[in-house]
Amino acid sequence: MFGTDPLWLIALKAVFCFAFLMVTVLVCIVFERKVVAWMQLRIGPNRHGPWGMLQSLADGIKLMLKEDVIVKGSDKLVYVLAPILAAAPAFMAIAVIPFGPADNQVSIFGTRTALQLTDMPVAILFILATASIAAYGVVLAGWASGSTYPLLGGVRATAQIISYEVAMGLSFAAVFLHSGSMSTSTIVGAQADTWFAVVLPISFLIYMVAMVGEAHRAPFDMPESEGDLVAGFQTEYSSIKFAMFMLSEYIHMVTVSALAVTLFLGGWRAPAPISTFWEGANEGWWPMLWFVVKLLMVLFLFVWLRGTLPRIRYDQFMKLGWKVLIPVSLVWFMLVATVRAMRNEGHDFTQVILWVAGAVLGVLVISFIVDLFRDRREKAEESLRSAEEEEEGAKPFDPMAGGYPVPPLPGQTLPPVPRRRSRADREPVTVAAGGSETGAAEPKSAASKESDDG
Repeated sequence: MFGTDPLWLIALKAVFCFAFLMVTVLVCIVFERKVVAWMQLRIGPNRHGPWGMLQSLADGIKLMLKEDVIVKGSDKLVYVLAPILAAAPAFMAIAVIPFGPADNQVSIFGTRTALQLTDMPVAILFILATASIAAYGVVLAGWASGSTYPLLGGVRATAQIISYEVAMGLSFAAVFLHSGSMSTSTIVGAQADTWFAVVLPISFLIYMVAMVGEAHRAPFDMPESEGDLVAGFQTEYSSIKFAMFMLSEYIHMVTVSALAVTLFLGGWRAPAPISTFWEGANEGWWPMLWFVVKLLMVLFLFVWLRGTLPRIRYDQFMKLGWKVLIPVSLVWFMLVATVRAMRNEGHDFTQVILWVAGAVLGVLVISFIVDLFRDRREKAEESLRSAEEEEEGAKPFDPMAGGYPVPPLPGQTLPPVPRRRSRADREPVTVAAGGSETGAAEPKSAASKESDDG
């Protein structure tokens, strides 16, 4: 199906993929600002062009005309290379995304070809590899800036990408097992009867969460959270280099959305109500229309999440990835593999359902028993701790107890607070007729004198 096109047609398809990404990014920026404004009862962009549709173009021109600053204390080579390394690999993944069927070719200037630049037996691994390379741009940008906040943003990006690529890969594994291939065109062909979002709902949900974390989008935009890191890894960047980081983020968002459409939403196939009564819905140039419509729906989900959910805390984000998504992905993959193996051996579907339901019920019972004993142990430890505290007496409040958010250094204690004793604890003082005070005079400490002077 691929590798037989003339050189001019390959170049034309490559230019189309590049132009498709750039136009989609321009539309997506305006679309996001319009939708978020609509959700927040605002007007949104309405000055540049009709209905503000040229707002993203104006933003791009403004960024290019800004002063390009290179930080004096940075590693200049890596500092300049990082935005290029973040943006360039983001364009590569679209090469293996199918816009139409490979066996039902269209005519371009008299030459029959498929609506896909190329395909390979490991196309999904190619997409994961390019996404991982783009992550190096973010990490190197934070390290090369020579500043604290960008470095923290780069470290966060590293942990975030490592954590959520594991869950994303496990969600892909169930698709590979069900379709029998890693080729994108073959995976779309395997969804002729039912989309994988229906057949593999857990994998679809895990991928939808992981793709938001992978794209560094709200509520998972910890590497660039302006609330605590100014602008994260891109704090020290300006002008065209900052624009390249913004471009890579939106291209990555389009790429993971196109991958979601390809793997779980039937790809270029028309939705069921249309394909049932229209036989030519999946022929010619129509599949490209269905693909673009599904892509815009997934992009709308990104915008919807940004306008709805606040940014979560970083430790909660890591806990979600390592303690929820990855274990659930592993259990779900084992379940899918078991069902496929039993179906291949000729077991009846009812028998497979009974075996699977029994295994799930057993796991739930074991989990309930473990949680029950854990709760009892925690309650016993808490009651023992409270009894020990009662025996020792009331202790002063220690804000560093528990070591959150930053654990204290070895031997570090709280400094004494200079304050006067309570009036209830002082000895009473009486005043004689002559105006002289009688009673025990209380010597003031240095801390009390300083407090009185203040």
